Amino acid sequence: MRPAQRTQEVTVRATSAAGNYACQQAGRAADSLLEASIVGSYSRIGIAARSRLLPEFAGNSRASLAGRVVLVTGATAGIGLSIATGLARRRATVHILARDARRAASVRRQIIAATGNDRVSYGIADLTDLDSVGEFADQFAAEHDQLDVLVHNAGAMFRGYETNGGGTELTFAGQVTGPFALTRLLLPQLLCAAPSRVIVMSSGGMYGQPLARSVTPMGRGDYRGVTAYARAKRAQVALSAEWARRIPAAEVAFHAMHPGWADTPGVATSLPAFRRLLRPILRTPEQGADTAIWLASADPDLLGSGRFWHDRRPRRVHLLGGPPSGDDLLARQLWERLEAQITARGG
Repeated sequence: MRPAQRTQEVTVRATSAAGNYACQQAGRAADSLLEASIVGSYSRIGIAARSRLLPEFAGNSRASLAGRVVLVTGATAGIGLSIATGLARRRATVHILARDARRAASVRRQIIAATGNDRVSYGIADLTDLDSVGEFADQFAAEHDQLDVLVHNAGAMFRGYETNGGGTELTFAGQVTGPFALTRLLLPQLLCAAPSRVIVMSSGGMYGQPLARSVTPMGRGDYRGVTAYARAKRAQVALSAEWARRIPAAEVAFHAMHPGWADTPGVATSLPAFRRLLRPILRTPEQGADTAIWLASADPDLLGSGRFWHDRRPRRVHLLGGPPSGDDLLARQLWERLEAQITARGG
């Protein structure tokens, strides 16, 4: 190559790199503005803009998961169904956890028909019942030596105060205690698949609740379904970070995320007024599932562990400033209390 040609090639490469850098910086700036707007960020507007502007949406969106075993809870409708379907499309062996066998069997057939992947199975458990969770975990461990990805998606909002057989409020039982128990009981399978990952589907609603109020179940006297749900989601994020502090990312990485505002059967049932008001800009379940699927398939070295994600980007856990003094201690105490509860049951 002649000197003049070499100089021209170097100039072209430098110009291209500078252009790419400028585009990335512009994308980051637009992302920050969307995040600050809340409505723009959480609605379908946010993911539509980010999918065009952010480099995280290029590359491995269709990375194969052939040979990987994944477990998705709450996968019979809405975002959970979209996650399970998306992972099946990437050739993963997908196991869904549901409460109703007939519905789970129907969804299994639906996923197979949509993806052509027949490596789809299901198990039955009620996450509000630790005995049920334990029975399922024993069954799963008997059938699977490894678990590459565990997605905690199951969640429900209860209008009135209800408790499980042990007297624990159902929102806390099903979205804090149950998922913790399932992770703890399947930890041997997760470690066998190292580097594996655990993904927790939280909610942007958790921003409105401090951890100090979220580490214990709500009582009957002050109960509000929306508040109980938001507090459980805050606790989930804190526990995900605590897991990450205790287990190296090279063994099991822990990720919490929120999907934005998606039009799901759960939203239609629990928040009908919210849905009527914002339905034109609500995300589809597929859009709500996007980051979970990406976290399940992206390069683990790029993800780290213990972060909180939205639209494929790490986000602040607190909207203003850092965590309040004492949050780390509260998270540790919650983790240890739940661990003791599982251990006492023979976990």
